[in-house]
Amino acid sequence: MNVHPLPPSAFKGEGMTSQRARDRLAVKLKEEGIRDQRVIDVIRNTPRHHFIDQALHSRAYENTALPIGHGQTISQPWVVARMTEALLEFGTPQKVLEIGTGSGYQAVVLAQVVPQVFTVERIEELLRQARRRFRQLGLTNIRSRHDDGKLGWADEAPFDAIILTAAGDAIPHAVLDQLSPTGVLVAPVGSPSNQTLIRMRGDGQGDFVQEELAAVSFVPLLGGIG
Repeated sequence: MNVHPLPPSAFKGEGMTSQRARDRLAVKLKEEGIRDQRVIDVIRNTPRHHFIDQALHSRAYENTALPIGHGQTISQPWVVARMTEALLEFGTPQKVLEIGTGSGYQAVVLAQVVPQVFTVERIEELLRQARRRFRQLGLTNIRSRHDDGKLGWADEAPFDAIILTAAGDAIPHAVLDQLSPTGVLVAPVGSPSNQTLIRMRGDGQGDFVQEELAAVSFVPLLGGIG
């Protein structure tokens, strides 16, 4: 059951952004292995065209990443679905940290299935646009911050789950330290040409069990603010 579902009429589209286009995407996600029906339903009901430039609206419900400016992208829907599913598999986290707000799409998907989302973005203009979308969609359980994502959000730690939407060679120590002892972290790791989506689960004793989920391609995880 969704925690904060969007109203059924949220940003209805037509043609290539219609409900029929969203339904086709949902079917494709299921065919490609997404099993959590909550996640499929949220992807189906979330107006992805609202998160990209109007010139790209006809491609909004394709299963592909799309540019959002500033050298960043909105992730492929399958990747968003798989990362969300991976966070939910062992129970619903109450408090989730996202590193890399980008367009705000992943945060909005999460906000419909978990009680609290905290999201950090280093590029101020992207965050400004994302905040506007959060308001327009009426989501009040997302808190956002303009900061270096590699620092996480220490004031609000610990988090039950952490998701990174950019890839580095390793998980920043400051971020990992903010995960609860039994929390779940999902992130792409590796070089631009060889990235793997991993999941780390805390065992409650200070150690983590790590598993590889899929080969992926993300923008690089950068420090600083812009």
